[in-house]
Amino acid sequence: MQTILRILKQAGGWHHGLYLKIENLPYMALVIEATDESGPCGLPSISVAHYGEQNGDLMRDPEMCFELGMADGPHLNAFYYRNDYVGVEQWSRTIHSGNYIYFVSLHQQHERFAKVWDNNLRLQGFAEAFEQQQQTPRA
Repeated sequence: MQTILRILKQAGGWHHGLYLKIENLPYMALVIEATDESGPCGLPSISVAHYGEQNGDLMRDPEMCFELGMADGPHLNAFYYRNDYVGVEQWSRTIHSGNYIYFVSLHQQHERFAKVWDNNLRLQGFAEAFEQQQQTPRA
């Protein structure tokens, strides 16, 4: 998720209360936000999502949650995937009853999807859109 890491760096890094909404027409807005809870390994986590609307309800298309690790350089490690339009919610890494649960195959799927999604975000110019958004004075 190099595109997301680039955006986070431009935004001053991860911090509590982080909320970024990047408008980049004709694409759905991208929302990146710090989550209140740590990830399954106790690291800071972020949610990355595109939101649509159906019958007045916000729909994630998709949302992924990642832990932000710093060992060997900044990196994002997926642990959650959700797409409301198809009714899918998946945890590939989690803590349940005090035990770390790791679904290897599902985590590999999440990481592959994240890589494709990140490439799409790069090609669609979301990092540049964020940079331009930061330079535009707000009314």
